[in-house]
Amino acid sequence: MAFPAAATPQNPAGHKPVRRRTSALRPAGAVAAGASVLLTLTGCLGPAGGARVEHAEASGDGTLRIGLILDNTGKQDFLNASQLAAAKLAVREINAAGGHKGKPVELLPESISSDTAGQARDLAAARADVVIGPTDSSRAPAAIDVLSNARIALISPANTASGLSTYASGGYYFRTAAADVAQAAVLVKLAREGSAKTLAIVHEEGGYGAGLAAAVGAAAKEDGLGPVTAAEFTPGQAHQAAAAVKAAAPDAVVLIARAGAQGAIAELHNAGMAGPKLILSDGAVNDYGSGLGSGALEGARGILPGVFPSAEFQGGLVSVDPGLKDMTFAAETYDAVNLAAIAAAAAEDDAGTSIVARLIAVSGGQPQSAGGAPPAGDAAACTSYQTCLDVLRAGKRPDYDGQSGPINFNSNGDVSSANYMVFSFGADNQATMSGSETASSGAG
Repeated sequence: MAFPAAATPQNPAGHKPVRRRTSALRPAGAVAAGASVLLTLTGCLGPAGGARVEHAEASGDGTLRIGLILDNTGKQDFLNASQLAAAKLAVREINAAGGHKGKPVELLPESISSDTAGQARDLAAARADVVIGPTDSSRAPAAIDVLSNARIALISPANTASGLSTYASGGYYFRTAAADVAQAAVLVKLAREGSAKTLAIVHEEGGYGAGLAAAVGAAAKEDGLGPVTAAEFTPGQAHQAAAAVKAAAPDAVVLIARAGAQGAIAELHNAGMAGPKLILSDGAVNDYGSGLGSGALEGARGILPGVFPSAEFQGGLVSVDPGLKDMTFAAETYDAVNLAAIAAAAAEDDAGTSIVARLIAVSGGQPQSAGGAPPAGDAAACTSYQTCLDVLRAGKRPDYDGQSGPINFNSNGDVSSANYMVFSFGADNQATMSGSETASSGAG
């Protein structure tokens, strides 16, 4: 795919400003989310599948109700607007296509709060059948615990902590965002494309850095890169890690960081290990400009999750919210709402149990039991609620490919493949989109 030269993380299409998940745009708790979620998960691991692959008897009341958990406050509160606009756009289009069984789909009134469990309880009381959210991975367990107990489907458009794949949700939890570790193969591929034969991994302390570093190391070994040097650092204290990398003299350096990314880049640049040698994980990609020395990132590359947003999709979002300035997580939210409605249509029932039993099938995944089996007939790709309804009416199984790309949920409720945008940095330390990659997100 060719990308406009003017595309940047802030404005990839050259249309209205669109920011993806740069380090500065992560939800406030995301820096520590990996560690906190992994701690939360201790003793809470559950088997894959559950309600996702079990038989579900129709038990809905005939009205499909969708709720939102908007948990971004303070500096990250701009993330709420994009998710709300995307949900409203999807519901508007679903209802224009006839709604669920001839009745309008209801989007429940939203609230904004970091009390995720409280929001989940309120949505359960409002008789939600499916809930979209939360944004922050560290808050997901609170939502899962409440909603899975109430047999309400939960689909997050933004959770990326790897440990959530095995959190005990009873099968009621899905996410349209890939786990952090899915990017490991892409980071190694970029190193290989740069003719690297040896690799160093510099990673920030914490769950995100350590988990992704381990995944990159494993992917490098599988790809024949070696030796691999790994160095951990605390934000603001990357000098020793940079020195260790300089001593190893690798062909390429993968930086895995969020809060400490800028300082680590500066130290690597001083050690002669930046520029074309450097490959940035999603948490480290940003437009640094004068925040770094001139040319510090020239020739470096990095990745951000997601796909290039179409002008049509951006236009639809702006028609819902004319003041929208940021579209982070919008595609993933839009797809989550559509998938829930398509699953309800396939089940001919709006209950949460019926929705989760059909989500794998309508996403293009392969259910593992008769309970989650798809409708009779071959699978057929569809890209909207209307076209997926047409597939169902033709006696085939919908395979929804959305604004965020193919979904293909696995038995953990994770997407089976992950899409990434590749960015290249110029002498001004600004990033422009230069390509795209797709990677498997792991076995389900």
